[in-house]
Amino acid sequence: MDNLSLIAAIGKNNELGKNNDLIWHLPSDLKYFKKVTSGKAIIMGRKCFESLPGLLPNRTSIILTSNRNFTIDGAIIMHEVNDVLDYVKNKKEECFIIGGAKIYEEFLPYANKLYLTEISAESNADVYFPNFNKELYEREEIEEINENNIKYKFVIYTRRK
Repeated sequence: MDNLSLIAAIGKNNELGKNNDLIWHLPSDLKYFKKVTSGKAIIMGRKCFESLPGLLPNRTSIILTSNRNFTIDGAIIMHEVNDVLDYVKNKKEECFIIGGAKIYEEFLPYANKLYLTEISAESNADVYFPNFNKELYEREEIEEINENNIKYKFVIYTRRK
C-alpha cells in the first residue's frame, strides 16, 4: 500500500524495547517522530498504546487489539488486521504503524516505506523489529546525529516497484 509506512527506532540488532518501554531516549528522535507523524493516523497495538503517556496530540490514534471490551475515548479501536488495511486503503494521506513488534511484523508485508532511526548501539531487549530484505528497498539517509554519546541516523527505506 503506497500510503502505509512503519516508523521505529532500532538498535544494531533490531532492538526495539524492553519492559514495554523504549531502550534509548533520544530527544532528536522523538522530535523527528513527532514531525513525521503529526497530522497523520498512527496505528499501534494495545501494549504500545499503554506505554505512551496517553493519546498523542494532532494524530488519529488507531489501536489494534483482540480485546473486544477495550475502549479509549478519542481513539479508534480495531480488532482485525484487515480492518486496519481497509481504513488505510480509504485514506489519501500516509498512515503510520508505530509498534509494537507483533504489529510491525503483521504490517511489514503491506508497507511501502520504513522510517527507521538506526541506532549505532546494542542493548538488551525483549522485543525486536522484524528482519526484512533490504534488497527490496531503496535506502535514503536523511540525517546523522550524535546525541548523549549515541550515534544514529534517520533512514527511509522505500519499497522498490
